[in-house]
Amino acid sequence: MLKAIKDSIERLKDHYHQKGYYHVEIKESLKDLPNNEVALIYNIKEGDKAYIREIIFEGNVAFDDDDLKDLMETTEKGFFSFLTESGNLDKKKLEGDVFKIKSFYQNNGYIKARVGEPDISYKKDEGLIITITINEGPQYAIGKVMLEGDLIKDMHELYQSLKITKEKVYNREVIRSDTLSLSEIYSDEGYAFVDVSPDIKEDDKEHKVDITYKIFKGKKVRFKRIAITGNDRTRDKVIRRELKVIEGGYFSGEKLKRSTQNLYRLGFFEEVKVNTKKGNSDEEMILDIHVKERPTGMFSFGIGYSSAEHTIGTLHVSQNNLFGRGQSLAAKASLSNKAARYTLSFIEPWLFDKPLLAGIDLYNWEYEYDEYTKDSTGGRLKFGFPLGLDFTRGSAIYTYDDAEIRDVLETSSQIIKDMIGRSVTSSLTLGVSRDSRDRRFNARKGSVNSFTVEYAGGFLGGDNYFTKYRARSAWFFPFFWDTAFSMQGKWGYIDQRPGGELPVYEKFRLGGMNTVRGFRYGTISPIDPATGDRIGGEKMMVYNLEFRFPLQKEQGVMGVLFFDAGNVFTKDEDYTFSGIRRGAGAGIRWYSPMGPLRLEWGKNLDPKPGEAESTWEFTIGTPF
Repeated sequence: MLKAIKDSIERLKDHYHQKGYYHVEIKESLKDLPNNEVALIYNIKEGDKAYIREIIFEGNVAFDDDDLKDLMETTEKGFFSFLTESGNLDKKKLEGDVFKIKSFYQNNGYIKARVGEPDISYKKDEGLIITITINEGPQYAIGKVMLEGDLIKDMHELYQSLKITKEKVYNREVIRSDTLSLSEIYSDEGYAFVDVSPDIKEDDKEHKVDITYKIFKGKKVRFKRIAITGNDRTRDKVIRRELKVIEGGYFSGEKLKRSTQNLYRLGFFEEVKVNTKKGNSDEEMILDIHVKERPTGMFSFGIGYSSAEHTIGTLHVSQNNLFGRGQSLAAKASLSNKAARYTLSFIEPWLFDKPLLAGIDLYNWEYEYDEYTKDSTGGRLKFGFPLGLDFTRGSAIYTYDDAEIRDVLETSSQIIKDMIGRSVTSSLTLGVSRDSRDRRFNARKGSVNSFTVEYAGGFLGGDNYFTKYRARSAWFFPFFWDTAFSMQGKWGYIDQRPGGELPVYEKFRLGGMNTVRGFRYGTISPIDPATGDRIGGEKMMVYNLEFRFPLQKEQGVMGVLFFDAGNVFTKDEDYTFSGIRRGAGAGIRWYSPMGPLRLEWGKNLDPKPGEAESTWEFTIGTPF
């Protein structure tokens, strides 16, 4: 019994030592109990926690201590240890660090590198010392790289896909990546069960490694059946038409990825799970797609605030998956002290079960600008169609806008006075766009590139005659810790044609949430020197840089840091970066139950007389 008690005390001490309590004292005592029983009592005095004072490497020549410490999650005690976990000993993390160091050596040519078990010692009044012994061995260069077995493409083409040929020394991670790349090439041709095995031969005299990728393609595999589950509301055909694979078609890993991405981009599903399993033979496969639907209807009524319009009352009713057909129907009313907007929209994304989008918008808008009030009624007919390239679509939009300009002051600019009364714009907009974003709100990868030309007047009729050109390029890049970086440029040019007018409200003005933050809405504009009114410009350019990071990941709350720059020019001025207006700031974004929410503060980096030095902006809408 005494031996068992001593063993238990040693185990308890080991447990405390693993947690860094090397001063722990444990004493046992026995207490008599009724019925000839005793209680074993442990008296524990934990003492102060011991921290890692030093990490020592022995045997490392090619890489210094700092290089190896940078790989480790385990760290020495630092000045801010009371705030961070630096200096804490976690043996599981330390085991992972040993594996990282070994992988690091093997990815830098040291194929025979050995990393010993860490030796942990404790010095009273000093702390823990961790010693890691390394036997680096020689560095091995890349010798011959060959392909053998079932080659379905030209040897040179397959060889070009290998990254190891560009490496000077052996790299295990690159070899693993090459194995996956070759497997993907074969899987995209229908060989779902291809086997690619790298055969490594070491030349210990020359210190070189010959690598042979041995390929067994197996049989070509077709999808026998595609089973869809979980879609209680969404019709099967809405899901199937987004798939890039079909029943009876050959397997393709790349097309499966695209299919999953397409389903997520619909916005109908919280989760999409894709699983494959063998069919009745080696040449058949069954594809199981399970979706978890999310609510796609919205009814909201509330009061909000916008920096441009102040208090806003809104009523919004929409269904983005009408009757499970994938159609969208929305009605929205918005009232503020400066604007009244009523809009009704319908979109059919697959007209006649073809990838042809058709939509219609009807609206009545009234907006009180600083210089005038515009009351307009009109509508749009929209059509979208694929152009045969990945993520690329064309569009055609016909717009009819019947506007009335009123409440113009006698002291206003003559160009604004000339707009008073009724004016009709009848225009056709043709465009091409490529959108490969992973998601529309807070995208982390992909890009959006578009170009549109709007032609108004002429054979279309109306009072306004102009041609407007717009271009946009936005790119999104994933960073560490679920952060993301994005950059965007937008450019515009409008040209008045003979036979009609070019109203001020069709010209360009910048400033506000979606252009240059730190400026009030529409305040970046050429000014009439006689009256000081903003009269818009015929040319514009704007650039945006953003860095986004999670604040509450599970709730979808993101922080953002941004820098914006842009300007508007008259037709007689050239595009130039000289005098460009700049703003920078920070904000919060949240995909709330009411829709995407943005709260952002921007600082005007070079305020002119009469301009605010900074602005707060709040809105519900989708950023670029």
